[in-house]
Amino acid sequence: MPTFLVLQASIFVLPFFPTLGELGLIWILIRIGATHFPRIINNSINRGWGILTIWLIVNSFLAYQPLEAFLGLANFLPFFALFCSLNIVIRHPKQLRTISWLLVIPSLPIVILGLGQLYLNWNSPALIKTILGWELVAQGVPIGRMSSIFIYANFLAIYLAITFILGLGLWLDIWKNFALKNRIWLLLLMSIILLADAVGLGLASSRNAWGIVLLGLIAFVIYLGWYWLLWGVTGMFTAILWASFGSFWGQEWLRKIVPMFIWSRLSDKMYPDRPLETLRITQWEFCWSKIQENPIIGWGLRNYTPLYLEATNFWFGHPHNLFLMLGMEIGIIASLLFCLIVGWILAQAILLLRRSNQNSSKSLSDRDHLMLFSYIVAFACCILFNLLDVTIFDLRINTIGWILLSAIYGVSQQFSHNSRPYSPLYHQGE
Repeated sequence: MPTFLVLQASIFVLPFFPTLGELGLIWILIRIGATHFPRIINNSINRGWGILTIWLIVNSFLAYQPLEAFLGLANFLPFFALFCSLNIVIRHPKQLRTISWLLVIPSLPIVILGLGQLYLNWNSPALIKTILGWELVAQGVPIGRMSSIFIYANFLAIYLAITFILGLGLWLDIWKNFALKNRIWLLLLMSIILLADAVGLGLASSRNAWGIVLLGLIAFVIYLGWYWLLWGVTGMFTAILWASFGSFWGQEWLRKIVPMFIWSRLSDKMYPDRPLETLRITQWEFCWSKIQENPIIGWGLRNYTPLYLEATNFWFGHPHNLFLMLGMEIGIIASLLFCLIVGWILAQAILLLRRSNQNSSKSLSDRDHLMLFSYIVAFACCILFNLLDVTIFDLRINTIGWILLSAIYGVSQQFSHNSRPYSPLYHQGE
């Protein structure tokens, strides 16, 4: 069976049928691992993941609660291996375009289900959760915020942020390609999806997602050189902040223009009486104190929750910052290694974009340049989102993040070694 075909099917079914999607990715991992093992182990980035794997296993033996730490390995080690396989499968820029469509299209029915959840009190029967692994809860989780088929509104928000950015890249790709068949209909379809994603982002009510999508839009405006539009975005952002914070002249008038659910959510007036233990600053201070107590080894994966429970008598699943959590759980050295590997991958992709702007021999076409840029922005959104939340605990979001990173690295490596991009798996249909 063609490897890239299995990858396409796995990505497409992943949001609605996670188990089937993950099984397809496991098949790819095993097949590519068996047939390309020498190539995998000779790659310096893959060796970096190998070193980090050894560190995490040793760290789990030394953890505060070793059992929790070993369970936490499932959020990392399989994805390190998946990355090593996928960056061999995804090598051609055309594949980026295909994967974008497969990631973006399911977002439309997901938002429709979320609208039914909020306004028609839709909920799914128990059989759906048993078979598919997710449930639709009337009025959302938490109540009043769209969560659709995800377990919490914030996971839906980062999913829609990713699909919105990739969808914007596809919209621009279609808009610029005048020779494309059915161009008008494809533009209409993508416009509907982008509108639906924007509505879903608003109703998920994630301040974090709102901010990163706005930054993503600014990145596209700068990339396209539409600086006149930047003034409009800046003006809109200023008006929203003016309506949300402090007490300034004209604020009451602005609050009649800016929707209440935006300024009240940003100013925290929507949820004014939250326990101290639920505040991000409290969780971050706790993490920092634990990092100082054990900076090298850390306390072990998934050990934030029992330690926080002991200290505050309050259960909380994660500290709303991935990097502070990693520093506390696996130590500073391992956290820096993790960030260094990811940072190097992104740096190589950005250098490829710069070389392409300079019309070097190893350059991307304009369309491929736009696709790679949209992937970089989408993955950057994941990083920024994890500064105020943690997404690795949702299987689908974690998987999508690693797919994006694998695609960025695979295409960057192909252009680093060849003047013409070529993927034997893509062209020969392995």
